[in-house]
Amino acid sequence: MHDIVLTTFNARYAHTSLGLRYLFANLHDLQPKSHILEFVINSSVADAAEVILAHEPKVVGIGAYIWNANEVHELVEIIKKVSPQTWVVLGGPEASHLPHRVDFSKADYIIQGEGEVAFYTLARDLLNANPPSSRLLSPAPVDMDAITLPYAFYTDHDIAYRTCYVEASRGCPFTCEFCLSSIDKRVREIPLPRFLEALETLWQRGVRSFKFIDRTFNLSIATATQLLDFFLAKEGEYFVHFEVIPERFPEALKARIAQFAPASLQLEVGIQTLNPAIAKGIRRRLNIPKITQNLAFLQEHTHAHLHVDLIVGLPGEDLESFGRNLDALQALTQCEIQIGMLKKLSGTTLSRHDAEHGMVYADTPPYEILQNNAISFAAMQRMKRFARFWDLAYNSGNFKKTAPLLWKEGKVFEGFSAFSQWIYAQTESTWQISLDRLAHLLLTYTCTHMGHQEETVKALLTEDIMAVAGRKLPAFLRHMPLGNTPPKEIPQQANKRQRKHTAFLGHKDYHLFLMKRKR
Repeated sequence: MHDIVLTTFNARYAHTSLGLRYLFANLHDLQPKSHILEFVINSSVADAAEVILAHEPKVVGIGAYIWNANEVHELVEIIKKVSPQTWVVLGGPEASHLPHRVDFSKADYIIQGEGEVAFYTLARDLLNANPPSSRLLSPAPVDMDAITLPYAFYTDHDIAYRTCYVEASRGCPFTCEFCLSSIDKRVREIPLPRFLEALETLWQRGVRSFKFIDRTFNLSIATATQLLDFFLAKEGEYFVHFEVIPERFPEALKARIAQFAPASLQLEVGIQTLNPAIAKGIRRRLNIPKITQNLAFLQEHTHAHLHVDLIVGLPGEDLESFGRNLDALQALTQCEIQIGMLKKLSGTTLSRHDAEHGMVYADTPPYEILQNNAISFAAMQRMKRFARFWDLAYNSGNFKKTAPLLWKEGKVFEGFSAFSQWIYAQTESTWQISLDRLAHLLLTYTCTHMGHQEETVKALLTEDIMAVAGRKLPAFLRHMPLGNTPPKEIPQQANKRQRKHTAFLGHKDYHLFLMKRKR
């Protein structure tokens, strides 16, 4: 039995909740009375409630996020009906900012902001029968020097099978209106020696995949270089993920990034738009010459896997402008280009554009744009399908050589838009399209609508599919020669998508990098 249960619904089983572990780490004398329980969205909420209440908790703390808000609402409703004496406390981004667009009214308390100190204080008061009078608690940001770090509470099972999230800092100095991180404009770092000691402990325990959740990893060059040096000093295979500012890559960072082996480093680069007027409208800084220069360097001189973001539906940006963004990025880098729909999150200042630009959003999570003055509802629906098919055919890495056949003369947006509308007419779905079926659809479209020779396309599809070890050719390709190139040897720590992209680097490149590092 536990007096306190900390719980949430993760987006996937492979994910772990860093927030719950932070709360647990800072419960001090209440730790022995506490327990972490994690569930996955789309699983039975009633079953989750049963598991939670089996511990007979007096306090249940729940992390609410955009991906699990509906499940959290249902869980709170069930707990308060079945066990009304149990105190339910909500925290996390979806609960922290008003207005709440999912009904959290049955929760007893809501912590609006960082909860490491506030939750301990509240739980102690509740267990001592001294409940606060105010339902909404708004604590000050925590002292990053003083809080206990959470990494000791990753279990051996977490380390073996799940993603271990880490953070070296909190906050973001930028003011992009669509992002909740812009609310905390002061960047606060965990003292680096302390953080590096925690990383070393995780490494010794066997962690080889590190996903940093910092919004501005390369803001402090001194910190960034020391963190990169930490990983460069390690031998063997590993995978590290950072979110970076596209304009800020001085020579000290470039030199280190160039030393990472293929499939060991992923950089998430937030572009969102390359239109200066649109960027200015949402208070996003944009230095296009620097972005162009840095992306070109990362593409041409490093093996970092790049993941850049573009947003559809920004105030004032029409599809012609978005198309130019996509054409320019695809010409500049062969990385993943993640196409996302604008979301209106509570706590941001996007609402100031609603009247001027006719911004209309869904009222249910994830609160995506439905239409605006520049893009109709029907066109926005087409762009949602475009984004999904782009992910399947381009970002997935499954069709690195075949996908470029879908456009001509650098007109990526125009060419892929036509393919997106065609494939939806064939499938009437954007989901449950197998690799074999997608390959056959690509063959049909590129030959009948783009004028490519069937044997040429089949040869490229064969190379694409067989680049990943263990695959079998679809029946319609089995007469094609496989050639003499063996499937590439990819580091096991790389995620599945990285493994597909890296398969085209050449397996010899990876071993050469390992040899150089060991020298």
